[in-house]
Amino acid sequence: MQVQLTRWGNSLGLRIPKALKERFGLVEGEKVLLAVEDDHIIISLPRARTTITDLVADLTHDDLAQAFDWGPDQGRESVE
Repeated sequence: MQVQLTRWGNSLGLRIPKALKERFGLVEGEKVLLAVEDDHIIISLPRARTTITDLVADLTHDDLAQAFDWGPDQGRESVE
């Protein structure tokens, strides 16, 4: 696919065609990564960031209980 560069202040801008916009779910204002490999310019999407909320969303009480080994019970405590 060939596109034309346009002036944007002192820089050059590149328009992303609608087909690519829709294929990759791009929206205005979204940030992308630019990289150079040999004589190629590569435009890629940043990896999705995982939040702590996402990581623990599906944890259950049993998952947490198995995550730690406190050793055998001592005295009168009871671990369920």
